[in-house]
Amino acid sequence: MNPLLPPPDSGAFAAFDEMVDGQGRVRPHWRSLLGALSDVRDHAGGLAEACRRLDRLFEDEASALLAAPPADGAGHWRLDPVPLPLPAWEFALLADGLRQRARLLEAVLRDLYGPQSTLAAGLVPPDLVFANAAFLRPVRSEGRPSLGPMLNLYAADLLRRPDGSWCVLADRTSRAAGVGMAQENRLMLARTLPGLFAGQAVRPLRPFLDRWQDTLQRLAPATREHAATALLTSGARHPLWSEHVLLARELSCALVEPGDLTARGGLVFLKTLRGLQPVDVLLRRIEALRLDPLEFGGSEGIPGLMDAWRQGGVAIVNPPGCELAESPLLGPLLPALSQYLLGEPLRLPAAGSHWLADPAALAALRRDPASWLLRAIHGGAEPVGPLGHLSEAQRHRWLLQLEERPRDFVALREPISSVAPAAQGDHLAPRPVLLRMFLLQDGGDWHVMPGGLARVPAIGAVPLGPLPQGGLAKDVWVLSEEGSRIQGPAAMPRPPLVIRRAAGELPSRVADNLFWLGRYVERVEGAARLMRAALNRMERGSLLPREMAELAALSAALRHAGLVAAEDVPTGTTSAALQAALWRALRDKGPIGFDLDEVARLVERLRDRMTDDMHALFLLPLRAVRIQAEARHRGLQGLEDVLAGLLRYSAGVAGAAAENMVRAGGYAFLDLGRRMERAQTIASQLGFALDQPASRAEGGLRLALELCDSVITYRSRYLGVLQAAPALDLVLADPGNPRGLVFQFQAISRLLRDVGGGPEQALLPLVAALEHRVADMPAAVQAAADPDAAAVALAPELAALEREIAALSGAMSRRYFALLPAVQSLGGEWAQPVPGGSSE
Repeated sequence: MNPLLPPPDSGAFAAFDEMVDGQGRVRPHWRSLLGALSDVRDHAGGLAEACRRLDRLFEDEASALLAAPPADGAGHWRLDPVPLPLPAWEFALLADGLRQRARLLEAVLRDLYGPQSTLAAGLVPPDLVFANAAFLRPVRSEGRPSLGPMLNLYAADLLRRPDGSWCVLADRTSRAAGVGMAQENRLMLARTLPGLFAGQAVRPLRPFLDRWQDTLQRLAPATREHAATALLTSGARHPLWSEHVLLARELSCALVEPGDLTARGGLVFLKTLRGLQPVDVLLRRIEALRLDPLEFGGSEGIPGLMDAWRQGGVAIVNPPGCELAESPLLGPLLPALSQYLLGEPLRLPAAGSHWLADPAALAALRRDPASWLLRAIHGGAEPVGPLGHLSEAQRHRWLLQLEERPRDFVALREPISSVAPAAQGDHLAPRPVLLRMFLLQDGGDWHVMPGGLARVPAIGAVPLGPLPQGGLAKDVWVLSEEGSRIQGPAAMPRPPLVIRRAAGELPSRVADNLFWLGRYVERVEGAARLMRAALNRMERGSLLPREMAELAALSAALRHAGLVAAEDVPTGTTSAALQAALWRALRDKGPIGFDLDEVARLVERLRDRMTDDMHALFLLPLRAVRIQAEARHRGLQGLEDVLAGLLRYSAGVAGAAAENMVRAGGYAFLDLGRRMERAQTIASQLGFALDQPASRAEGGLRLALELCDSVITYRSRYLGVLQAAPALDLVLADPGNPRGLVFQFQAISRLLRDVGGGPEQALLPLVAALEHRVADMPAAVQAAADPDAAAVALAPELAALEREIAALSGAMSRRYFALLPAVQSLGGEWAQPVPGGSSE
């Protein structure tokens, strides 16, 4: 007997009814899988180690919902190493029943949004339609041409009863989430346990995704040679954001938010740096009521989108209005509707649910309320129950509501699921399983994904409602019959694409996020260098007067940067208050902690623009530094370790971007943000370093070289003789010094030319003027009668330069990201943007 299982004559063995038949024998399609799992147990470190490797893989790559910690702290979604296999014959039966159900639901939607004959015949109660917020009156097409399929993608939540029969728990007709997660589960399981697939004829999921991609292309207007498809998401705060990223990548869609789009003249456009680019197909991942504020109210959505859809200017998948078919009230009506609309009996039954407007159903619930679940007929609300799991007071309140408004609820007996093996340590334990399967309509035919998303519900969880953020998932295997051939969809003929190399098609929001990501990363680096310079002096113990002056200048710069408060500045020989302030700045509530949070937020918003390797490089070292900063240790060495980690992180980001991002694409805006922030930081820090009496100019110059990481270069170039003009030339005007100010202006000019698109023509003269002013400073110091006095006299000018660079950043944001004209003012100065702000 397999060592993973309990003895065959035990009740625990019989509990595996998903795996064991009625005679106590292991079903054929489980036998080879159990053998492969035994090999994992004996030769691959065991099932417990496989679980740990899967958890680490999802967390390290942060590439799926499974890796994103939910806001409510419910825990990660995890992947069980034990898949759920379905034999070919059983999958065929399910597929046949689900195809019929998909055709039926689309027929119901066409009728309810068209002639409404089912209402007239009394087969559908008016409660389902006219009192339901999911019934969208702007979608009604009676007397108008058809708007195309009412369903393109459909999913069903299925449950196998202990007797082996399948039933449908819920229909998902709106967005049918989970395809991307199913694909990710398959990829991760194959990477972690490749031996598990050896000898198993598992049908791949890729052909289904290829067909979906082709279907989206076919939905575009016939006049378009190349359809522009986009996945519409509400953004990084959506619970399923990671799946949206995965789907956009798998389907070659642009990932867009409502603010990225505009509807004009019956068409929909994406707002890019170069102008408006048409969008032909929208794969929506947001609620229909948030699509168009002109039609549905509120402040969210794309004004005019519904009108563009009705005119055929854009296809929406799934179309608005299909949420109506998710009403729990529809389930009990489907058998009669199947006979009326399709002329055939319903093949795949729903779980037994009853509308409580029926007195007999309400009486049955009164007799035994403990075993019933409640669902509001208009959807939107989470299922309630089972009532037996509620407190006596809660159950009494619900029963009173049912007496007052029985027509508002459907009751469902608590479903009892069959159980399947799941890893528990190095053995298998029986756990209930729910199955979500997905279907796609392609030219009138429905195709079923040969797999799905299996879930092991948490103990006490209601097995209905949306996908939970936490829980245990299983890969679903559909096994091929011996000798069968796997055939994908035929490739669509497409005309050749026009070659393009510009960055102008980059959405304005994406460019904005990249720009501010660069700024925040550079801001963290500048703060770390400033803090480390102060730390170096605190470590020396008793300070000389020259070093005290340098520490005072550094403290002033730290105050200006918002890193410490006035009371933290050393006033004597002790620096304990400053040390404590630097620790506070690094932690979660401090300014650097805030900047690191912004970096993480922007990285997530740019997830679809990064490979898995880049995403990990941008986030994993950041997490390590945050953990290090939050550790409850004190001391200067601890500070030094955290600051060194921050500097290594910034260098890693710069290197990854330089080697992995296309120059005229996202890299241009990421580097623009870095160069703009670095220029502002250099001007600010040099201004404080030089804010000294002329007699202490040498200390200010040494500090300027240190802050610009140019000490070694100066020493090798001038053999240690420190003079004002050569030192300032290196940190201000040397075009070959990447830590110098002129270098930043020249890089900004070059990047603006790379981006192109028109706005740079107004910005380039402004950058050139700043560059020329800085380039002339060392020569003016060299020509002065007292170079040291001339050097320290630059401090006010550098402070003014910092403000002008900030204003230049604001002008750049208005021109590229907010698409606004330049600010006009009477005084001749630009308005300064809010520090750390964004145009979003």
